[in-house]
Amino acid sequence: MDDFTTTFGTPAAEAAPADRAAFIRRTYTLLAVAILAFIGVEVFFFATPIAEAIFSVVVLGGRLGWLAIIVGFMVISWLSNKWAASDASVATQYFGLSVFIIGEAVIFVPLLYLAAYASGDPAVILKAGIVSLGLFAGLTLTVFVTRSDFSWLAPILGIGFFAAVGLIVTSLLLGFSLGNIFAFFMVALAGSSILYQTSQVMLRFNTRQHVAAALTLFASVALLFWWILRIFVGSRR
Repeated sequence: MDDFTTTFGTPAAEAAPADRAAFIRRTYTLLAVAILAFIGVEVFFFATPIAEAIFSVVVLGGRLGWLAIIVGFMVISWLSNKWAASDASVATQYFGLSVFIIGEAVIFVPLLYLAAYASGDPAVILKAGIVSLGLFAGLTLTVFVTRSDFSWLAPILGIGFFAAVGLIVTSLLLGFSLGNIFAFFMVALAGSSILYQTSQVMLRFNTRQHVAAALTLFASVALLFWWILRIFVGSRR
């Protein structure tokens, strides 16, 4: 095993069946809570002037506004993962997950604003959410039924995400649109990430790290939902 396993102990895959089952139950229960919390934060944002304020700042900032959101999100993601993966304090892990949920909610506001008010379809967000959760459930079931190790996806995901970030930043700086082909590529990349992260939950995290595991899965679900919603919104505009 790698340094992560050496540092944090025996992975869940090697734990006693009862402990492993409890770990899976806690992880996916917390993931469901995180998704509901994300929805709750968004409802609060849109029920108050916060959503409009965030959208206005991004619109006024133009390409630099979107670039600032991406950079800020990368920083929040790094800090949140560091906190959530901490083996020293459960409170620190939950704090990291909470910060990540709020950060995701802020990042999603401009896209949700466009979906809600400019797409012409009031149900587009719900439709994208259903498709995202359906795909996530199918990919998760694939991992648990086949019991396959998708670690081989790591270098592919690394290269894919590095290239994607480069293209996104370049498009923002130069002012060109990446289009739906890129969005479908990102959906495929997000789906592959779910396969990889789901298998890694069992191989990398020990039975006390359900918070870190839930954060990892939530990040993949959010990425999938973002690009599916982009496709839905793009097809309606």
